[in-house]
Amino acid sequence: MSKRIDVQDLNIFYGGFKAVEDVNIRIEARSVTAFIGPSGCGKSTFLRTLNRMHEVIPGARVQGEVLLDGDNLYGPGVDPVTVRSQIGMVFQRPNPFPTMSIRDNVLAGVKLNNKRISKTEADTLVEKSLKGANLWQEVKDRLNKPGSGLSGGQQQRLCIARAIAVQPEVILMDEPCSALDPISTMAIEDLIDELKNNYTVVIVTHNMQQAARVSEKTAFFNIAGTGEPGRLIEYSDTTDIFNNPREKTTEDYVSGRFG
Repeated sequence: MSKRIDVQDLNIFYGGFKAVEDVNIRIEARSVTAFIGPSGCGKSTFLRTLNRMHEVIPGARVQGEVLLDGDNLYGPGVDPVTVRSQIGMVFQRPNPFPTMSIRDNVLAGVKLNNKRISKTEADTLVEKSLKGANLWQEVKDRLNKPGSGLSGGQQQRLCIARAIAVQPEVILMDEPCSALDPISTMAIEDLIDELKNNYTVVIVTHNMQQAARVSEKTAFFNIAGTGEPGRLIEYSDTTDIFNNPREKTTEDYVSGRFG
């Protein structure tokens, strides 16, 4: 089900400002890839180009190619809505729809894509998605209660269930634990470890220990100075990035000397 992403010569712009320059990277299927680097170096901007969320900002555009198993997501005639159903996104702050029940939150993306499903199919999908997000046992008796009544960690897992329900191939996570306590963070990390069996997972994190714990590969982004574009400095197996980086700036960052 999950697919590989190949990014070739990608430049990302906000109007005339080049935010990220010349990224080339291959993200392997069924694995966890972490993006690390100081604030403002383009990690989240780059992440959002992988499912064409970047272009919802006026004046934002990209040059280059993002290939999902060889298909260019920015090719002529490609529908961004279709891309976003193939590549799901989980944001920094849990964002369940506050007026919707837990059940309706899970089904929101499916309904958005105008998929008609019967009540039985919907019930099955809700259960499967919540189980996939390790949330079923906690909420199965209150599916019709508002999603906003859950704890922060549960809300984030609800958002992951919502992303899974659309049956994507890739799940992008933009600092999914930054608003959570340590116990909820651990639950999400355990979940990420399970998700990679079925999905390609890409996570942006400021937590170096988290990157080391959850990912097989790590990409380090950096910025030369204010107003300069972010760049991919080094990309390798996570153990190499943390224990044996090739670049001095990578070593300085992972050892806490800056950032």
